[in-house]
Amino acid sequence: MAWQPHITVASVVERDGRFLLVEETCGGRVVINQPAGHLEAGESLMEAVIRETLEETACHIRPTALTGIYQWRSPHDKTYLRFCFAAECVAEEAGRPLDDGIFHVLWLTSEELRRRRENLRSPMVLRCIDDYLAGRRFPLDAIEHLA
Repeated sequence: MAWQPHITVASVVERDGRFLLVEETCGGRVVINQPAGHLEAGESLMEAVIRETLEETACHIRPTALTGIYQWRSPHDKTYLRFCFAAECVAEEAGRPLDDGIFHVLWLTSEELRRRRENLRSPMVLRCIDDYLAGRRFPLDAIEHLA
């Protein structure tokens, strides 16, 4: 079988100095991650990040910028290519069921997140937030979806 990276999307959503995160299971342990997931067949990256954030947090988002593209090889020798978007939560669906494996939706400051560094799903979680806080933004039209 040919090598293939896992293409994922994630959102960095800030409200009042706190970031939207989820507690989920990965490898038998509970970890903290941005709302994130895999690109599905036929989806654009924007559609994927909107869908994943809604499914995992019940928040409807509006992406505002691309924060970065991150390549990471996990300890299990899987390569992930993450497209991370800055976004605004424009509405929340109270009572909406969350994806399987999502235990809690969290709003944490960057300092609270740093104190829980050992619980992060990957180094990409904090890196995406650090880049966001540093003002790193690329225009959404840098990504072109050719249907």
